[in-house]
Amino acid sequence: MSFERLQAEISLLLSEMENQPQDVHELHEVLREKINEMRAFGLPIPAEFLELEKKLEAGFISNKDGS
Repeated sequence: MSFERLQAEISLLLSEMENQPQDVHELHEVLREKINEMRAFGLPIPAEFLELEKKLEAGFISNKDGS
């Protein structure tokens, strides 16, 4: 899969996350899968994707802790 296609898919996921917040967990999983694909192919991962991944993970961790 090309870098441009992966970037487009992730951008689409980000748009979906904004429009459908009730599905954030599912979209987070898909985002993680796409980032892992990019890593597997040795493609550069945009910093904003990595930052979003960290923020989403931090949000899920605080929700699990009841915070």
